[in-house]
Amino acid sequence: MRLTDGRIAGIGPGLRPREGEAVIDARGRALSVGLHDHHVHLMAQAAALESLTCSDPAPSSAEDFADLLLVRARREDPAAPGWIRCIGYHESIAGLIDRNWLDSVAPHVPVRIQHRSGRLWILNTCALRRLGMDEIDTESTRAAPLERIDGRLTGRLFDGDEWLRERLAGTYPSLARTSEALARLGVTGVTDAGARNGRGEFAHFVGERRGGRLKQDVLVMGSAELDDLADAPGIRVGPTKLYLRDAELPPFEEFCHAISRSHAVGRPVAIHCVTRGELIFATAALRQCGTMPGDRIEHASVAPPEALELLRELKLTVVTQPNFVFERGDSYLNEVDREDLPWLYCGRGFARAGIPLAAGTDAPCGDLNPWTAMAAAVSRSTRNGALVGPDEALAPDEALALFTGDANDPGGPPRRIEDGARGDLCLLDRSWEAALDDLAAVAVDATIKDGRVIWQRQ
Repeated sequence: MRLTDGRIAGIGPGLRPREGEAVIDARGRALSVGLHDHHVHLMAQAAALESLTCSDPAPSSAEDFADLLLVRARREDPAAPGWIRCIGYHESIAGLIDRNWLDSVAPHVPVRIQHRSGRLWILNTCALRRLGMDEIDTESTRAAPLERIDGRLTGRLFDGDEWLRERLAGTYPSLARTSEALARLGVTGVTDAGARNGRGEFAHFVGERRGGRLKQDVLVMGSAELDDLADAPGIRVGPTKLYLRDAELPPFEEFCHAISRSHAVGRPVAIHCVTRGELIFATAALRQCGTMPGDRIEHASVAPPEALELLRELKLTVVTQPNFVFERGDSYLNEVDREDLPWLYCGRGFARAGIPLAAGTDAPCGDLNPWTAMAAAVSRSTRNGALVGPDEALAPDEALALFTGDANDPGGPPRRIEDGARGDLCLLDRSWEAALDDLAAVAVDATIKDGRVIWQRQ
């Protein structure tokens, strides 16, 4: 194969290197199109790389979690301690912790803990004060989205990312480390699924791409602020992201208006649905106001047969996360209603119903590695070896296709290696036969974007 001007310029046994051309000897290893992660959160992933984590492996007890925080706290300068940021917390570790619990472990260092759901932060007293909450139990904090019980702050902050970001007054993080991590996995493009992405986030992606710190193409979901923005090289405006939560569903007509408004400006919608109720609400709204090509459901975490019929009828695409079967499956077996377990993160059911299906890792809520996500779609096995919905298993080539579709057509035909195609490729460390036999073991030896090597194993 020859790559010229960012594209495949020839494939055949008779090609010979021209003077000055770089050569990679594949030595019988498999060559794939570059992978596309259809649901990821780039800036949260960048922050996660600098954070403690409560997963893989998770602390096994409250004592272990306290030790994790304490060891990190002891590294801080007592005179000017930095933030301790921890992600992936779940109440199975130490229960419903609050400000007082964190104060008992690390009272003199600002600590903020993110729940695995991504919706909740838990802060200690030092953190609240660092954020300007000096009088933390008075009327001065009423405007903050902080939980109160009996008039006192618990330190729990629900859906307060924007509030937190404003008070941290930090700049957007560099995406260099995240981009390199993606390149190591063969990923040449992503869809950033941030519901609040606006002009600032879009400009940051453009700047990181232009500055060479972000190697991948990005399709940017987000708010109505993106409606009138022009695409930039490697950075494009994607669907409007709409977020549903069972506990606080919006007025139905208001939600329909949001869908219609997005369609009117030519943007499809991507609707976050992780429960039966959210999925039924979303499909009812789309049935009322109509769909357009590109409309999609994010997660579809619980999709029983009656929901599949609605999705098929409305010609919707689903972007799911099979990696959660492996990463969270053991918890799901204990916590999810038994009637929902067979329909968790379906695979075969969507394929059988003719519903276009693609996948993302939801990193940093999930692991960034798409190969382990593919393996989970095939095995349906949890970390401890239990099976979740084994009838929903996909074949290895179907699992690979979840990450090889076009960014603008997730679930559509996989991209092909052919003359004239973009030079977005990844060279695996093994043959196709070996790769499809054990997707979780696949490693990438080289990743090529627009005809240039952006990562290569030494």
